[in-house]
Amino acid sequence: MATTKTTARSKTQARPRKPKPPVPKAWKLRLYVAGQTPKSLTAFSNLKKICEDHLKGRYSIEVVDLVEQPQLSKGDQILAIPTLVRKLPQPMRKIIGDLSDTERVLVGLDLRTADIRGG
Repeated sequence: MATTKTTARSKTQARPRKPKPPVPKAWKLRLYVAGQTPKSLTAFSNLKKICEDHLKGRYSIEVVDLVEQPQLSKGDQILAIPTLVRKLPQPMRKIIGDLSDTERVLVGLDLRTADIRGG
């Protein structure tokens, strides 16, 4: 006759970890620019590099030129350009500037947490 042996979990044994929140599958980003100025081109180039490095295959970028379509600035309440708007995942986020400070962009997009030590 076969017997099965069961063991009780000791109090020192690690409990199962809670699952990490799911990583969003689709990132929808909108970059507002004003023509093909050096600052606008730099912002797009920086954004493309950040996306390829951190969101490869999981993002879409829509570029809105406010010189051609100024009325579109009202929808996302754009006050300065270039401005990056993260539409998805929610909640919406905005980052103003040419996106050259990669660390600031990653924190702004919630791809990296801010260093709370301030250093």
